[in-house]
Amino acid sequence: MKIIRRSITTTSVACLAVLLGACSESPPPEVAGEAAADPDLVIAESFIDAFYSFESDRLAPIMAAAPETAPRLLYYQGSAKGGNYEVLLRTHCARDEEGIVNCPVKVKDDRVQALGTGFDVTDTFHLTFDDGVLVKVTTSSNDQDIYREAAVWVRENMPEVMEGPCKNRGTMEGTPVECSRAMTAGYKAFVASPDFPGVPPLPEGAL
Repeated sequence: MKIIRRSITTTSVACLAVLLGACSESPPPEVAGEAAADPDLVIAESFIDAFYSFESDRLAPIMAAAPETAPRLLYYQGSAKGGNYEVLLRTHCARDEEGIVNCPVKVKDDRVQALGTGFDVTDTFHLTFDDGVLVKVTTSSNDQDIYREAAVWVRENMPEVMEGPCKNRGTMEGTPVECSRAMTAGYKAFVASPDFPGVPPLPEGAL
């Protein structure tokens, strides 16, 4: 359900985000203009700022009202840090017709580089707000099938990874940085194995 609190100004929302430790920069002019009508966009941009700072103490406060979401997203942030995620293209967050705020970010990361596909993935964060409060975050990506095949291969052929650094994945008890690095090594092992089917063609329209 789309709920917009119009009595909150862009400035007050941005200041609130700063007080929560969510951001250290003013929103881009384009975002500030849109946020005059939809202040959730300021919080969404602050969420992306915090995620790619790779600092959990910046990200956690923004998800204070999303306890079911926070552990998985904080783990994912640690995994991104361990995978040396580099932002290549960040598209401004925008609300869709269902009321979800979507934030696409194209990245370069170690696991994809290990596969040698030449395809950089776009991860999209889907943020749900309730009366100006972030209550849920999900993610999606346009990973190629070979990426998922590599993950399955590591799970089946390298149990020491899954029972070691990748144990308790997606939880606060996990070790996402170490897991991400171990998975990168696993992807390299997959490429070197006879099971590797070869580099797939780039998707149509991929740059």
